[in-house]
Amino acid sequence: MEVSQIVFSPTGGTQKVADIITAEWEKPVSRIDLTNPKNDYSALNISQDDIAVIAVPSFGGRVPALAAERLGKINGNQARCVIICVYGNRAYEDTLIELYDIAEQSNFKVIAAISAIAEHSIIHQYAAGRPDSMDRDELCGLAEKIYEKIKAADTASTSVLQIPGNRPYKKAGGVGLVPKADKKCNGCGLCAEQCPAEAISRDNLKISDGKKCISCMRCVVNCPQSARKVNGTMVSVAALAIKKACSERKNNELFI
Repeated sequence: MEVSQIVFSPTGGTQKVADIITAEWEKPVSRIDLTNPKNDYSALNISQDDIAVIAVPSFGGRVPALAAERLGKINGNQARCVIICVYGNRAYEDTLIELYDIAEQSNFKVIAAISAIAEHSIIHQYAAGRPDSMDRDELCGLAEKIYEKIKAADTASTSVLQIPGNRPYKKAGGVGLVPKADKKCNGCGLCAEQCPAEAISRDNLKISDGKKCISCMRCVVNCPQSARKVNGTMVSVAALAIKKACSERKNNELFI
């Protein structure tokens, strides 16, 4: 048995959570990067004997549309699957139930689900530094419980999981924060190379295509010159709007 990580993690927080979970199992791990627009996802088939770990961030309480589209092309071959949604300590709303539906439609057999916390990708003061040591201990404990289920002989007859969320899902929000480059940009092109949505043209690195940009903030976080920014006033307004919801530390959850 091997582990197949299928992860959409533009700024790294979701990947950290997935790595904590799979490291606890001490099994060989292969990675499918859902942020890579060059992958032929329709050609990917997961072995039925493997355990898949599908992890995505919550974007406004939903699975990121690009992640949903790419995941939907992968053939799960009835492989057992753990789904993970990662959020910035506000709320994940319909993300986990939507991810469950996408995984099942892609022929995965979901045996467990996790909601986990990581530093907010835009408003960094919320869940700053998470997953931290407390999260790691908590997630390792959840991973142990999942592995016990994986080893059990009756996983083939697992009942339907009770996962929070609503069907129909909440309406997906629009893109409100589109990064631009300032005068510190030296034209290295890393942002265009790494953009999951291919929203940055090498011919014009200063701006992002507002119709393609998904506000994932990879270009902002990874720019070696710290040249890419979003509108500071809009970030401040957004931070104030969710301050109450983010004020109390939320725990990681397991549904099994």
